[in-house]
Amino acid sequence: MSACEKGSQWQMALNLLSLMPEAKVVPDEITYNAAVSACEKGGQWQLALNLLSLMPEARVVPNEISYSAAISAFEKGGQWLLAVNLLSLMPEARVVPNEITYNAAISACEKCGQWQMALSLLSSMPDLKEMPNGISYNAAISACEKGGQWQLALSLLSSMPGMRVVPDQISYNAAMSACDKEGQWQMALGLLSSMPHMNLIPDEISYSTAINACEKAGQWQLPPGLISSMTAACLNSLLLRSCSSSATPSR
Repeated sequence: MSACEKGSQWQMALNLLSLMPEAKVVPDEITYNAAVSACEKGGQWQLALNLLSLMPEARVVPNEISYSAAISAFEKGGQWLLAVNLLSLMPEARVVPNEITYNAAISACEKCGQWQMALSLLSSMPDLKEMPNGISYNAAISACEKGGQWQLALSLLSSMPGMRVVPDQISYNAAMSACDKEGQWQMALGLLSSMPHMNLIPDEISYSTAINACEKAGQWQLPPGLISSMTAACLNSLLLRSCSSSATPSR
């Protein structure tokens, strides 16, 4: 069953689960969790939900792993409302939501542009003694970006150090993209220039987002520092790719 889960073989996992009673083997929570996770990895959110609902009938109590896998399945299927609803039902089932379940629910909201709900979930985590991490913040910032909320994206980014969460390239790129989409080219450039101060090296996405923001605003004369650093980054990227290609043994 574990091999099926790791290989996203959800059909085989369900088949094995259905054959277990005939073999006089009683499925336990580990078996069900592996099957739910296989459905999640295979993009079968309906089947993941069905398995979760069948567990009590089989006298198997769902745990945080069961719920996390199901919520992750909803996330991949774009079912943000189901993800949030299932998260809210966990305390009733005497299962404490953890960092993984919250992150999956926030990511589900992010993928569907539900920035209000993403922010609500993020803010509620400390109340349940679950501290947000980089994944939580990055998903929330991306949700704000998709919702055109550049100010909130910047606010989240600036609040991360105070929550002992270190912003990474993804955090900055998402915030820059939010500024880009709303015509805030100066803010985008400001974020780009501040990345080295956070010990972050801008990547191709960082530079292309900043350039796109300037282009949309008709700012064709880019700051000299941006051009030189972008050129250096591109050359470095090409060099790394060349070295990687050279290191790959020929067949």
